[in-house]
Amino acid sequence: MPVCLASDSQVNMNRPLPELLAPAGSIDALLAAVAAGADAVYCGLGAFNARASAKDIEPVEFVRAVRLAHAHGVRVYVTCNVYLREHELVPALDLVREADAAGADAFIVADVAQVRAIRRAIPHAEIHLSTQTGVMSPAGVEYVREHLGVERITVSRELSLSEIASVCSVGMPIEVFCHGAICICYSGACAASALRRGRSANRGDCTQPCRFTYDLQDGEGSSVNVQEGERLLCPRDYCSIDHVRELVEAGVSALKIEGRMKNPDYVFNVVGAYRRALDAVGAGSWDSDVAAACKRKLGMSFNRGFTDAYLRGASGAELMSFERACNQGLRVGELVERRYEEVSVRLCDAVRAGDMLEIRSTPGPDAPADVPKRWPQVPCPVDAKAGEVIDVHCKRKVEVGSIVNRISSVEVLERTDAALARMHAELESYSSDYLPAHVGRCAPEPLGLSVEPAVSTARGACLSVAVDTPVRAAALLHDVRVDEVVVRQMALDEDADAWEDLLPRLTVMLDEPARMIDEARTRYLCRRARKVICRNYAHMQMAKETDVPFDVAAPLSVTNGQSAAWFGQCGASCVWLPDELSLDEAREAVCSAAHEGVRVGMLACGYPQLMVTEHCLLTAEGPCSHSCGTCERRRQERYLVEASGARLPVRVDAHGRTRTFDACMLNRIEDVDALLRFGASGFAIDAMLLDEGELECAIDTLAAACAAASEA
Repeated sequence: MPVCLASDSQVNMNRPLPELLAPAGSIDALLAAVAAGADAVYCGLGAFNARASAKDIEPVEFVRAVRLAHAHGVRVYVTCNVYLREHELVPALDLVREADAAGADAFIVADVAQVRAIRRAIPHAEIHLSTQTGVMSPAGVEYVREHLGVERITVSRELSLSEIASVCSVGMPIEVFCHGAICICYSGACAASALRRGRSANRGDCTQPCRFTYDLQDGEGSSVNVQEGERLLCPRDYCSIDHVRELVEAGVSALKIEGRMKNPDYVFNVVGAYRRALDAVGAGSWDSDVAAACKRKLGMSFNRGFTDAYLRGASGAELMSFERACNQGLRVGELVERRYEEVSVRLCDAVRAGDMLEIRSTPGPDAPADVPKRWPQVPCPVDAKAGEVIDVHCKRKVEVGSIVNRISSVEVLERTDAALARMHAELESYSSDYLPAHVGRCAPEPLGLSVEPAVSTARGACLSVAVDTPVRAAALLHDVRVDEVVVRQMALDEDADAWEDLLPRLTVMLDEPARMIDEARTRYLCRRARKVICRNYAHMQMAKETDVPFDVAAPLSVTNGQSAAWFGQCGASCVWLPDELSLDEAREAVCSAAHEGVRVGMLACGYPQLMVTEHCLLTAEGPCSHSCGTCERRRQERYLVEASGARLPVRVDAHGRTRTFDACMLNRIEDVDALLRFGASGFAIDAMLLDEGELECAIDTLAAACAAASEA
């Protein structure tokens, strides 16, 4: 059951304050975080971290930065939170060794192979499990605590306050995000950038497709989007400032600020706001006035508008920034008069000369084609206080009554520059002697692809078919070409009674999210199904408790043989590779896993899933009834349409979660022979978006390919 938080008058402030953890995507950002009062910082060192485009910190610079941070009582964490390919295991461990020798206090890791390699090679190292791993419930925490032995877990951003309190009650140190950008997809479960644009979010190279423009269309190609804006996947920025005291009471160990791609002034200002909030909570002086002051301070830095929807247990249109994906700033006034190339603005907040103002006035449909569609941005000419009226030069035609926001603050920039000057002077006082750490390797060398293990079954491979209707399932259970019939949990939840008699003969692919609200249903399916496919550590805990046979699949991502071996040791009968792997990457993973004696499977035909979101995309059609189970919109054909015209199929489940699929079919049937020679032992057809003819052709072709390979 969810844990109820105490009211303001009942809050027990005997709990220690959580650590304030700040992003450090550059040396200046690290110095800004230390100056602003962070308790810890997290940074990358150029490779194997989930921000491939960040400037990161050079190794020699890192040595001095760690010494400066430690002098201020600030801990330094290194992010190594991508899923590693086989040939990267050794260099990734070498990087950790170097960072450890330089004084790093902990490592943020996602790949279980790296967790195990660090634990063997550097037993004293502190390991924090990345949010990429998708831990979001007490069951997931329990499994990780027992089987991975990490020191801290960063949980999913989608959790409510009551869920956070329940996760913390397990007794593991829990880190939660408190501020910054939100991935609309559950972390670790997004393949949109990889499959649509060839750059993987799980490799730190996301192209941010959630910030692009889209239309939502019906099956006939007509738009059903009624929102003012086309950023249908773009959420506002996470802001927990109104809930800091509740998070402290929930028992979180760390509040994490997102932003390794942000400028130092952003880090300095945001850290300062949360430092003030935490100190006020600790001193017993936290109230609505302090909260409002902190929120105003946060609004002076880059933001897409703020939301606390997830913390309140909501995920509808209030979560989203439909109009734009760039900085929205903070309201400082209203346009009260328009003249030739000049406007008058009545202020509701103080401004400084040099602040950048944005007049939120959009040209109408009759405006000439050469008029920019973006809201005009103009510099503030004077210092002025709230209540004053100032004149601002503006050549564009704008409307009286338009809101005026500040999108850049001279005050923040000046204070940041002054702090950085002090910190750089101090940094120069620390030596930069570098401590190499390439000694005593314990990780296995990467495996080559020259060995061709024998196929694992007489037939060559297990053929699985995933279906979405009980009629299809019943028919395929009698098809001699098919070894296993799989059904997604989301399909079962549409009409549970219709599936009930079939369950003991089916493999159930459990949903990617595994939150507390999902646990009762998931445990029931584990007790009833022939086998389950676990996609979260919580599922593995429930499979263990119910003693059901299980496979694993992404978002429990396996991209190397060592990870596959660990899941095999935990009891997985087959490990399914992520759909986003290229053919060469799949061959490498298959070969290395086969050497470890692990059965490995992959999708051979179907439309891959791009993302799963807690947000219901259909809220773009208008107000939500909050009756997901009976919602008529869900039963209509819907497509998310890219600017290119590509139509991405959309499915919303009975819980209001949205799954978006690729517009292009993935077809690897021609590669089956090569993959079998390298050791693949399972192939899947996802029939959800295939018609009967396509499904029959795929089964016949794939079954023949597997049979031919086994006879060769």
